[in-house]
Amino acid sequence: MASLKRLLATLRPSRRRTTRDETPSTVRRRRRSSRRYSPLTRRILLLNIVPVALLALGAVYLSDYEDELIDAELASLLVQGEMVAAGISEVAVVGGETTVNRLDADTARQLLTRLVRPTGVRARLFSETGDLLGDSALLSDAGRIHVTPLPPLQQAPPEPSDERFGEGVADWIARQLSHADRYPHYVEQPTPTVRDFPEAASALRGFNASAVRVVSDGRLMLSAAVPVQRYKQVMGALLLTRDNRAIAASLREVRYDMLTIAVAALGVTVLLSLYLAGTITQPIARLARAADAVRLARDTRPEMPDLGRRGDEIGDLNDALRSMTDALWQRLNAIESFAADVAHELKNPLTSLRSALEVAARPDLDPDQRARLMAIVNEDINRLNRLISDISDASRLDAELMRGEVKPVDLQALLADMAHHYATSTANKSGVTIDFRVAANPPFAAHGHDGRYGQVFRNVVDNALSFSPPGSRVVIELSRETRGGPFVVTIDDEGPGIPEDNLESIFQRFYSERPTEHFGQHSGLGLSICRQIMETYGGSISATNRHAPDGRVLGARFTMRVPAAARGG
Repeated sequence: MASLKRLLATLRPSRRRTTRDETPSTVRRRRRSSRRYSPLTRRILLLNIVPVALLALGAVYLSDYEDELIDAELASLLVQGEMVAAGISEVAVVGGETTVNRLDADTARQLLTRLVRPTGVRARLFSETGDLLGDSALLSDAGRIHVTPLPPLQQAPPEPSDERFGEGVADWIARQLSHADRYPHYVEQPTPTVRDFPEAASALRGFNASAVRVVSDGRLMLSAAVPVQRYKQVMGALLLTRDNRAIAASLREVRYDMLTIAVAALGVTVLLSLYLAGTITQPIARLARAADAVRLARDTRPEMPDLGRRGDEIGDLNDALRSMTDALWQRLNAIESFAADVAHELKNPLTSLRSALEVAARPDLDPDQRARLMAIVNEDINRLNRLISDISDASRLDAELMRGEVKPVDLQALLADMAHHYATSTANKSGVTIDFRVAANPPFAAHGHDGRYGQVFRNVVDNALSFSPPGSRVVIELSRETRGGPFVVTIDDEGPGIPEDNLESIFQRFYSERPTEHFGQHSGLGLSICRQIMETYGGSISATNRHAPDGRVLGARFTMRVPAAARGG
């Protein structure tokens, strides 16, 4: 059990406690330097070797097969015994059908030797009184001379060969795995009788019987007894015995063949496992090193390895990491560009504030001029306040869009409420009329978030109002493209239009080109935020100019395509 725990401890990847000063990458580098082999490789090897090891154990442990061989050998001994007993009853019996029959001991012994000795089986013949009449192991070919085997001469022990060593190991394994303890012991008596062999006693009663015993050296002794009878008169019992050497040899051959197959399978399994582990661990290690390089990069952009052609989960992971890396670098570039733009936009009002305050601090300055300078200071402060608020909103927009709940939005209700609000408040004060039209059939369920769509529409309407002269109109129209397509929201004004070269640049950050009376009231982030919101929900926003038949510009048109909500969503 202790060795098994040590083995599992070596296979289990080590888990060291990390300190607060260590980053994940330093932890990975320390772990890679402290381990000699890949934990994933060891796990794959372990999981693939276990079935082969079970096959090898099954090859060694063949108890059921051994029992089948023993049963077959006992059946063979019974058949052979019946044949020999039939021969003895026909040749070595004195008497007739109407007289008492008895065995001719000399003839029976001679016949016993000739019939049994070529088969390698030891045969014992007992009389009907239970006395031993003959033993094939102690009879010569003539059948009349009793032979007593002498002990072998004292010779030097033979040198062990590889074949004998292998057989000895196999015999030792067989003895360790055998169930010899369930069999009675075999004891060789100098003058055996029927009482020493219960199966022979059963044969004297007219029944075939068999038994298995274990010898002191661990071998099994198989015995089968059949009655010797004529005219249904039992005249003796024939006991045939044989050890299990043939069975042990058969088991040894089967074990050898199965172990050979197991060793070959183990070698193939190890090679395939190492190949499989290499196809998994090496790409993952490459991706980990590339991720560390991306994290530590400062000026240059490291390239992630291209493993997408693998067509498996690692290829999918590689594609996802490459996409994530591209998105990360785009985000970093956007952040750097945004920071540069913010610094530039903040610098202008700060410079104006500094100049105004320096002039206003002069003691000989005229009070009217000082009042005008303080008005400029207040305007610049208000401009900075709006600019910082819009910058804060823009910087939080991504996180809020990711966390925001997406649900169906009723575009008709949203646009109708907004148009009514503008018609009774802002637009009425500026002398601009707000019209809302619907050119599509319900339902008007859009995919997105009502608050963010309301922000987009309000920014566009505010932009239209800032360019619309008094007495003009702003038209909001809701329609839909082909059946199942996105909704289309257009907002038209009657202002001076947009320069053709700026139809796309107006959606850039901090772009602001407005009438003089509205200078400083807008940060230039509104339309950029609108495009970001629309693209997040899968929509789009674009700007064009409306032209009269004579080519004259009638005003600007903003077109927003809003994706429809899925049915049942």
